[in-house]
Amino acid sequence: MVKFLVKTRVGQFLIMGIFFTIIGFILDPFGGLYSQFSFYLAILFLGFFAAKKAIVETIYSHSPNVDLLMILAALGACVINYESEGAVLLLIFAGSEALEAYATNKSNSAISELMAHVPSVAQVLKENGEVVEVPTEVLQVGDIVVVSKGAQLPIDGYADRKTQINEAALTGESLPAEKEEGDEVFSGTFNEGNSFHLKVNKTSDQTVFSNIIRMVEEAQNRPSKISKFIDRIESRYVIAVLIAVPLFIMTLYYFNDLTFQEAFYRGMVLLTVASPCALVASATPATLSAISNGAKNGVLVKGGAAMEALNTMDILYSDKTGTLTFGDFQVLDHKVQEDIISEVVYMEQQSNHPIANAIVKAFEDVDFGGVDFSEPVEEVAGSGVRKGDIKVGKPGAFEGYLDKKNYLNKIAEGNTTIFVAKGNEIVGYLSLSDQIRHEAVAAVSGFQKEGIQVVLLTGDNEKVALKVAKEVKVNDYVANCSPEDKINYILESQGNGKVVGMIGDGINDAPALANADIGIAMGSGSSVAMESADVVIVKNDLAKLLYSYQLSSRLNRIIKQNVIFSVSVIVMLIFLNLLGYLDLPIGVVFHEGSTILVILNGLRLLHQEKKGSLQNDR
Repeated sequence: MVKFLVKTRVGQFLIMGIFFTIIGFILDPFGGLYSQFSFYLAILFLGFFAAKKAIVETIYSHSPNVDLLMILAALGACVINYESEGAVLLLIFAGSEALEAYATNKSNSAISELMAHVPSVAQVLKENGEVVEVPTEVLQVGDIVVVSKGAQLPIDGYADRKTQINEAALTGESLPAEKEEGDEVFSGTFNEGNSFHLKVNKTSDQTVFSNIIRMVEEAQNRPSKISKFIDRIESRYVIAVLIAVPLFIMTLYYFNDLTFQEAFYRGMVLLTVASPCALVASATPATLSAISNGAKNGVLVKGGAAMEALNTMDILYSDKTGTLTFGDFQVLDHKVQEDIISEVVYMEQQSNHPIANAIVKAFEDVDFGGVDFSEPVEEVAGSGVRKGDIKVGKPGAFEGYLDKKNYLNKIAEGNTTIFVAKGNEIVGYLSLSDQIRHEAVAAVSGFQKEGIQVVLLTGDNEKVALKVAKEVKVNDYVANCSPEDKINYILESQGNGKVVGMIGDGINDAPALANADIGIAMGSGSSVAMESADVVIVKNDLAKLLYSYQLSSRLNRIIKQNVIFSVSVIVMLIFLNLLGYLDLPIGVVFHEGSTILVILNGLRLLHQEKKGSLQNDR
């Protein structure tokens, strides 16, 4: 905090204001113009940014704010020779503004921390064999980047040989991932294997990390519902106070036999204590702190509304592949004609689905000699791929196809089965297996303890769905789901008054994520899924989502505490002032003190806490 005050203009003006306020009180017993001048200087420094904000917003947006009330109250105090009270009022107000700026700055630091994961320069291999250092932002698709052993990858691309990549920054997995020739590697990760050449496949503004950074920036500009509500009523409330204070002064002067100075003094007290400073600060600092906390823990929540809504979830629908399972498939068995297997592998090369990647990896030595590359490959989301009269996909996509060799019986084995058809006949199959994420089991159990129903929606067959459902212990499951089916289940639950969350990672999940009340994407998933989602789990750990749910619960409790406390203080101080029991110094201390307490209460969410500790804040 001290570093923030010294390095920012807001902090520097606050320090100068504190200095002149102290000098003013030191000189005050001696009287004279020096003490008065010190307080005027303090008011100048402490009220500078508040006055600037009050004038700019009032003129350009035609909406007066609490800053205007504070400036008028301080100027009013000066008019009746209470410069010290005006200085103290702005001192505490400027202090609360600095605290709020500190919360915003801490939230912004989440972006800086993410950007620190990516090198700013890259070693590019030129055609003449020369290696040149260039900024990452000038890299183009197709450039060859040299990645040394132990170096951090500056850009996304494909490795030209086998290596080991530590992807902890993205996936949370501490063990390095084995990468084969042609596998995609990502910026911000570390090369723990031998040096290799990386063929750039995305520009610096399209990488996984750049998308994450952009989403964090966008999240900070999306206020929560309660913040938007407070913003809407703020200007109306300020106008009401500006009308009420003159009426209050005239009432005291004409009907209560008070002198004008006494009535004006009471009016300045009312102007101070009626200001909704604490109420305005009830939500935003807490929400920014929660978003920053989530970012530090590997969960990006796109704005305050999403962070607030996470706690209201009644049912969580989940995809299987890459979500409850690793999505790291292995081909266990297959039976496909030799003249067709090359076509299958070529078609799957055009897809980024985990099953497609597994098939390509299993048949990496296939001969493409007889493949017609001019014929387009069509990817059917949630179904498979098609090229001419050859179709590769999940069993549900082959209803009505001829099955002369009873390949459909392979579904009964409980593995993920992919069929291959030529014309209207199924001519082969591939059987694959996947592994359950152990952290997913614990997370599902945690959500169920919170009263949230967890349902598996998968495009896989009944046997596979049942096997995964039993291992993960979800409440229910639905097999053979198309993207449209997932949307229909979400809409049906919403029609029954449920707040629905949906978690997935693929292109086929994007429509469901967009339709859910809370869309949740895995960080290793498709960019389309991440764009459609409200929440992104950067490190592919469902336990992080449970942590964010608990963080959302705590955020909502803190906002409610802040609102109740701030309104109670305002009502109490106004009541005491109406009875004549409140003077300006006490009103300033209690009113602005409540603002500082509200902000500090919200800043508690900045601190990273151990798993489960959030549940204790009841």
